[in-house]
Amino acid sequence: MSKPLKQIHLAAHFPGVNNTTVWSDPEAGSHIEFSSFAHFARTAERAKFDFLFLAEGLRLREQGGKIYDLDVVGRPDTFTVLSALAAVTDRLGLTGTINSTFNEPYEVARQFASLDHLSGGRAAWNVVTSWDAFTGENFRRGGFLPQEERYSRAKEFLATATELFDSWSGDEIVADQAAGTFLADARSGAFAHQGQHFDIAGQFNVPRSPQGRPVIFQAGDSDEGREFAAAGADAIFGRHGTLKEGQAFYTDVKSRLARHGRTPDQLLILPAATFVLGDTDAEARELAHEVRRKQVSGATAIKHLEFVWNRDLSAYDPDGPLPDIDPDPGEHTIARGRAQVRMYRDPLAVAREWRELAEANKWSIRDLVIETGNRQTFIGSPATVAETINSLVQADAADGFILVPHITPGGLDTFADTVVPLLQERGVFRTEYEGTTLRDHLGLAHPGTEAHRDRTAS
Repeated sequence: MSKPLKQIHLAAHFPGVNNTTVWSDPEAGSHIEFSSFAHFARTAERAKFDFLFLAEGLRLREQGGKIYDLDVVGRPDTFTVLSALAAVTDRLGLTGTINSTFNEPYEVARQFASLDHLSGGRAAWNVVTSWDAFTGENFRRGGFLPQEERYSRAKEFLATATELFDSWSGDEIVADQAAGTFLADARSGAFAHQGQHFDIAGQFNVPRSPQGRPVIFQAGDSDEGREFAAAGADAIFGRHGTLKEGQAFYTDVKSRLARHGRTPDQLLILPAATFVLGDTDAEARELAHEVRRKQVSGATAIKHLEFVWNRDLSAYDPDGPLPDIDPDPGEHTIARGRAQVRMYRDPLAVAREWRELAEANKWSIRDLVIETGNRQTFIGSPATVAETINSLVQADAADGFILVPHITPGGLDTFADTVVPLLQERGVFRTEYEGTTLRDHLGLAHPGTEAHRDRTAS
């Protein structure tokens, strides 16, 4: 008996906090004006995507003490943008990255419950931690939280927010105008939490929202991150989009669910993926080469090499060989606020590997950064890209993909018009939304009132 076809999940990431976006391209638009976000969201909804995703940076990053301005360095507040998008879309999920290190559970729960109400049940929260004291300098508790405690705080943060969401069961509002009774229970929303990181009590002032709770996303590839996702997330963002690596990540994360009392269908694996489309595969490969050269200019290549070398390399020619000096493995990074530095735990080993690659392939600094910095990318004609996406999903290398165009806001348009119809023809992607909430789109159950009843009875 053949295995039934999996339905593919697709989402759209509005880039801007890394050099994926080619903001210098004549077709690129603003990353601040609302018209850019509206265009992007409407395209995603026209293509019947599950959701739109906004990343967020809490501090302008620095390199060598100066603002790193080789990519887009800022954007408006996430909640403000998503709330505005709720008014110009009807079905598209709205996912925002909100930090658990520098916020409080009550305020974040209130904002997400409000967004879920305003959008009719389309809110999602990408729970992240902050890893550096540099970012923390913008906040009251800057630098005080040791890095090893970030997941401890995140777990309690999410658990506390969940208690707040569940403090309303959904049937308290009677709004009896004749009797003058609004609430069936005056203690609706009552909560009390005591823990290592939070000691709060009161009444949550936002009634239960259409989804009960926002969909929970998590992005993390470490063992801690995978376990955190398995314990309480609805989806995990991945960076393993190739067949072999994707299947290994997929199997590992899904296998962790059972010990948390969960089943494999309760957590979706959604890697990020860039794409370049052409009329033919050859044309797409040529365009992809041009895009990568735009994404990694000579200046950008030098800056990226400094992530590993932790030295000022501005005197080096990006079209020349790698530095003959070794990296400085010191604790104080030259690239402050950039998450990429965490990928290179052993810079001396990375430098040795990169020198071997550069020598074997006759790569310059810029060539090396381009080749080693590639994330999973779909390159080809619409038919080739549709086939590749479908093959990876059916082979359990992913449940779908979060697409990151290199041009905003119009970079998603061609994918929506050419690739999506081919996936629909194969019967692996919806032609219409079947539900109204993001949980409906993702095939996730809506949390019932059991958690509220269990908590209030205890």
